[in-house]
Amino acid sequence: MSAKQPRTLKTVTGAGGVSETYDLAIDPTRSTLDTAVRVAKLAEAARFDALFTADLLRFDAQGAIGSQEPLVFVSALSQVTSRIGLIATVSSTFHHPFNLARLFGTLDHVSNGRAAWNLVTSSVGEENFGAGELPSPEERYARAAETLDVVNALWDSWEPGALTVGADGKAVLHRDRVHPIHHSGRFFSVTGPLNIPPLAQRRPVQIQAGQSAAGTALGARYAEIVFTSLPTLDHALDFTRKIRDQARTLGRGDGLPLIFSSLHATYGATEAEAKRLVRERRESIDFERGRAQLADMLGGGVDLSELPLDAALPESLLPDVAAVNRRRGRVDIFTGYARQGHTLRELIIAAQDTGHWAAAGTPEQLADAVEERFRAGVLDVISLGGLGDPREHDFVVNGLLHELRRRKIVAADYTGTTLRENLGLELPARDAAPLRV
Repeated sequence: MSAKQPRTLKTVTGAGGVSETYDLAIDPTRSTLDTAVRVAKLAEAARFDALFTADLLRFDAQGAIGSQEPLVFVSALSQVTSRIGLIATVSSTFHHPFNLARLFGTLDHVSNGRAAWNLVTSSVGEENFGAGELPSPEERYARAAETLDVVNALWDSWEPGALTVGADGKAVLHRDRVHPIHHSGRFFSVTGPLNIPPLAQRRPVQIQAGQSAAGTALGARYAEIVFTSLPTLDHALDFTRKIRDQARTLGRGDGLPLIFSSLHATYGATEAEAKRLVRERRESIDFERGRAQLADMLGGGVDLSELPLDAALPESLLPDVAAVNRRRGRVDIFTGYARQGHTLRELIIAAQDTGHWAAAGTPEQLADAVEERFRAGVLDVISLGGLGDPREHDFVVNGLLHELRRRKIVAADYTGTTLRENLGLELPARDAAPLRV
């Protein structure tokens, strides 16, 4: 048995292509994938572990996210890369598990074992799926749990040795080793088995985004990685303790699920330059537009139009988090800030990072901040942006990553051929009983 590899921080970056999608779409000589291809190649050359795609299931007038379908997008990127992982964000609320098993299974095939699913339950988009009102978080997560039971059973419906090589060099299918799953549940009835060959990873890596009580419960039961909005170390310590305590109670191994946070970094060659860039960014904020953005962070339905910028939010304006139907984790963060006495101006500034971790400084100072969370055990996977910009690329790759590698926090190269191997994730036993909500 090989020795267990030392723990290292795993790195992810956005697949790119979002901000320029509309520009590229009107240029008949270019593909809307062009920027993403460039970013993907830069990320693989810098030995990032994975590319990440977000999604939004409604029209966004700002053009911020949701402009391309993630699975198609990363499938295309699989053909211009060979080692970097491919994370697609797909909702369990508006998709059927048999299709999800086939889609992500196919992505795992075309990428030779580099597929990952970032499961979300969606906070928007119900109007486009005939769903009427968006189901409650509890209902969405119950559906997500059953979806995962079905998808995992389908991926495991082929036993080892179900497909072998015959004397003529062609595949031989042993039908007695491929089994129906005969699932009958609250949301789905699926007979199975899966009708595509066994996957390189057996199961694509499973990531889950969601920090409400229901989301945390789902992540503790199923997720190998949880994608989080943890703006402070205290938030990170509290969330990590809660979810891993739940995971241990369910009999999962120590250190699961891995904690995945996005760092919104402002880089400077000096500390003074970084502070200046932060100041300039804050001075450019449209605070009237920011009122609407903060209202969204508070779950929507909060009227901030008449409140003075330098006044604190009255308690009467703050929502009951348990009654909010969208992004309760984010609402919890911003209601917490408001109750600490932050002014509307300060809350709008904080909303620019949408509840994510933000830090500014030189690459060495940012490495200190990353190392603090890594050593505290509350950061296992980090998302770093900016590779498409030459200045940001230099600070990320030749600055921050170089320093983290010097400190032996980030690995110098890929350690396996599949994403699961590179992330150091083991598969659960094939005969393990599903952990139901």
